[in-house]
Amino acid sequence: MAKKFKTKEINIDEEDELALQHAQKVFLQGGVFIYPTDTIYGLGANPFNEDATAKITAIKQRDEMKKYILLADEIETVLKYIEVTDERHFDFLISIWPNPVSVVLKLNKVTAEIFGNETAAFRIPNHYFCRKLIKQLRMPLISTSVNRSGDPPMTDYTEISQEFRDEVDAIFYTTKTQMPVHSTVIDLTGDELILLREGRIKFGNLIDKFNNIQKQYTKTT
Repeated sequence: MAKKFKTKEINIDEEDELALQHAQKVFLQGGVFIYPTDTIYGLGANPFNEDATAKITAIKQRDEMKKYILLADEIETVLKYIEVTDERHFDFLISIWPNPVSVVLKLNKVTAEIFGNETAAFRIPNHYFCRKLIKQLRMPLISTSVNRSGDPPMTDYTEISQEFRDEVDAIFYTTKTQMPVHSTVIDLTGDELILLREGRIKFGNLIDKFNNIQKQYTKTT
């Protein structure tokens, strides 16, 4: 069972090192916390801890079959868990990250067995606190919007605290305005890009990048 912490609320703008230390503690001991990202506030936990992921699912009142986006600090971290056979896809990922773009990718054999799924969505966020935290954790971090299933995502820290403080182990917040826009989600498990959800980054811009990379490879072959 995950340890129950007394819920701490820490302003990352004023005490980012304290927030990072406590987030790591909660993460490693199977807890759940709320934190700001490059899009909206997210619920975070260790994706390899079944108790932690089950707790997030219960908090959100979400279908257990739905998967969560995983945040990473850099492309090298993502490569530990996925299988990339097309060099053009690798170049494309480098060209779009860090950014609020989540990409569904094929998992390597070991990770697929752990998750019981062949694919997972990854993102390298354009957010200093997220990147510093994930680098410190040395593994991916779950990111899912702060809301009950079917409700709109919550972006106001005060409202989030009132609604969820008794259900999570920590809340890390910012006084900066959070954009109420999801990440764009695309599927790159095949030869072409597939749009699953359009967010802040327009799909047309991603298609242009993808096609330009394809053209560059065509010219050199």
